Amino acid sequence: MVPSKLHALVCLCSCLVLAYPFEWQDLNPISYITPSAWMTSLNHSKIPRGKGSYPVGCADLMSNYTNKGSFLRLYYPCQDEDRGDALWIPNKEYFGGISKFLGAHNFMAKILNVIFGSVTIPAKWNAPLRTGEKYPLVVFSHGLAALRTIYSAIGNDLASHGLVVAVVEHRDESASATYYFKDQSAAEKGDKSWVYIRSINSNEDHTAIRNNQVRQRAKECSQALDLILDLDHGKPVTNAIYSEFDFRQLKGSIDRNKIAIMGHSFGGATVLQTLSEDQRFRCGIALDAWMFPLGDEVYSRIPQPLFLINSEKFQSPESIQKMKKLFLPDRERKMITIKGSVHQNFDDFTFVAGNVLGKMLTLKGDIDSNLAIDLNNKASLAFLQKHLGLQKDFDQWDRLIEGDDKHLIPGTNINITNQQDT
Repeated sequence: MVPSKLHALVCLCSCLVLAYPFEWQDLNPISYITPSAWMTSLNHSKIPRGKGSYPVGCADLMSNYTNKGSFLRLYYPCQDEDRGDALWIPNKEYFGGISKFLGAHNFMAKILNVIFGSVTIPAKWNAPLRTGEKYPLVVFSHGLAALRTIYSAIGNDLASHGLVVAVVEHRDESASATYYFKDQSAAEKGDKSWVYIRSINSNEDHTAIRNNQVRQRAKECSQALDLILDLDHGKPVTNAIYSEFDFRQLKGSIDRNKIAIMGHSFGGATVLQTLSEDQRFRCGIALDAWMFPLGDEVYSRIPQPLFLINSEKFQSPESIQKMKKLFLPDRERKMITIKGSVHQNFDDFTFVAGNVLGKMLTLKGDIDSNLAIDLNNKASLAFLQKHLGLQKDFDQWDRLIEGDDKHLIPGTNINITNQQDT
């Protein structure tokens, strides 16, 4: 979601008020609003299941109760047990962060919580890991005002094809919200300390702030990798949040030679920053990368193979010029653009919003959301097989890496012929 769409949320709020009248004297008017068939229709489009052969489990891990630890949502091949689906957005405070990002009143957060607070994802909550295999690992970085949970359509699908995906919730004040615990006692009580997205004032140095954030994000991705590899080694790790999932199951389960990084928007920039700093990531996939936060030194410091998957509506000539700086001799680089797609086609909001709300907020493009994410996931799997040496059948989608599909554009749709480097 972007601030320019705030008026659409205001319209939605007004519609809900008309549909569900209440007494304004009440200090908590949202308590009068209860879900109905009308409201359920807003999120009738469900988050798609993974198309691979593995059932998918989902668990959360906070490695340290302070804000210096790693906070992850893990998707993994699981045992086929009778488990309930994971909750999509597990705390109402995340809606508060989204409302803050949009410059909306806290009442909007309550509206969003009513509409989306009960949405689940098609992954089995805390299901046991399917053991007996070593799985490739993908560390995933979320976008601005996002969080660890809203890329489940990607995480589910990759895990269903036999990968482990660790989605980092960043602590650089770019997430809609995140939390930690002040001390051990607070952790034991579940007394969360919330940190909301940072608002940047016009008199502040946006370039320096965003660059500092992307550097912190890169360190958090490397720290997340350290954590998963510790678990793979069998090192004891205490989870600061309650979980039925036994993370000791990860011992000996990660193929340490098959590690990649992936991210969307600000997370796409984080992919580039991380690759320039940490050679343990053998390749990277940047989804509609937001190039603004990166320093000029990054472009020449990425030897690993890189795949840029863009939407048709988000990128500018300036950002494409920056991407072109990555295309150096003897460096493996690929770029494709998904026709008819928008920036939010890569996250779960494109599915849960439904057609009307999705169009209002530009969460859906002209292309069907399921088709767009399917193209993204298949192209990503083909790229990962090629550069991680996976013994799978993902090479059947190699043509997508080249943009060979009626719904894809090889390279970019942006004309940069008359543009100078920015």
